[in-house]
Amino acid sequence: MRVLALGGAGSMGAVAARTVAAGGVEQIVIADRDRAAAGRVARELADAPVPVCARRVDVTDGAELRDALHGADLVLNTVGPYFRFGLAVLRAAIDTGTHYLDICDDWEPTVAMLELDAEARAAGVTAVIGMGASPGVSNLLAATAVAPLDSVRDVYTAWPVDATGDVDDSRGQLIGADGSPTAAAVHWMQQSSGNIKAVRAGSLTEQRPLRPVALELPGGRRGTAYTVGHPEPITLHRTLGLTGDSASLMVVRPSTVAYLDVLRRDIDAGGLTNAAAARRVAEPHILSILRSLPRALVNKGPATLPPFFAAAFGERQGRETAVLAHLDPAAGIDGLLTDMARATGIPLALGMSQVVDGTARRAGVHPPEAVIDRERFFADLDRELGRTGSPPLIVVEHECR
Repeated sequence: MRVLALGGAGSMGAVAARTVAAGGVEQIVIADRDRAAAGRVARELADAPVPVCARRVDVTDGAELRDALHGADLVLNTVGPYFRFGLAVLRAAIDTGTHYLDICDDWEPTVAMLELDAEARAAGVTAVIGMGASPGVSNLLAATAVAPLDSVRDVYTAWPVDATGDVDDSRGQLIGADGSPTAAAVHWMQQSSGNIKAVRAGSLTEQRPLRPVALELPGGRRGTAYTVGHPEPITLHRTLGLTGDSASLMVVRPSTVAYLDVLRRDIDAGGLTNAAAARRVAEPHILSILRSLPRALVNKGPATLPPFFAAAFGERQGRETAVLAHLDPAAGIDGLLTDMARATGIPLALGMSQVVDGTARRAGVHPPEAVIDRERFFADLDRELGRTGSPPLIVVEHECR
């Protein structure tokens, strides 16, 4: 297959392109609005076993986008924020008959893109949306957690912000080389403000973000994490038959979530844009810090929660059961958990490999848990990280209640 790496000069797109360039495809085109940056990535891959070239593509130019897509069999879309660009690029891929994968982490376009399922099926296009770390790996962990259950009530997915000891969203990941906030930073502020969609009592409902959720998990792990707008509850509600609650959670320090709540209130009041708030995360504002102190003193922390996990609650053989599926820190993956580019770009490339060889090629618009073979995915991830499989990358624990 000929692969178009759209946004391939960005940090996540470049990681995905490097992973894909190991082989298994016919050609890779690094496409970006910044032609010079795309050329640099292509030159870095000059010794790859497949041809790699660069071209300029501005996704806001419909004709230019479709021209690029016509020359590809599959597109990896890493152009964010997805609440601005995701739906338009997917529509163009369906129109041109191009298979599609992205790392969409906004819930609003996720809802809209899923509604294109019938159009994708009619066009014979496989589209896998949210194939990154969270969503992506988190969805596959959730599917792993629910597998032992006969019925599923609640499912939570969680990802680390700063609870691993290193700040996951470091300044370099929040502020780009040009000094402006990155798409990831703007996304974070968008999904930490306004209203978000999550599942309550088996139905999708609007809720405020940064709501505390106290969890007691197998192995005596317990603590509090905080809600954020993300696609996981949207798609898990569709695919897993939930009857209870579901949300995407941040494993985050009490002081950090208190600071985010100050920014949330300022965004909601119209005093800050998402971009301005993102800059205040990268460059903390003293008045915002002082305003956050009262809540920081009363917020509960993650305590012994794992940094990256999915937890499912339901019944197994007539008994209330909790299941925890998590990435084991003992497996030597701290670097992955704190490197957003690798944590997102590598899963995207591994998901793509399953579309290329037909394993996950099913016409329609799908979340990862609906089409990706999770056992193969985690085995491929293990290998890509240079591990030997010991200790296990994924740990699954059960507890009857």
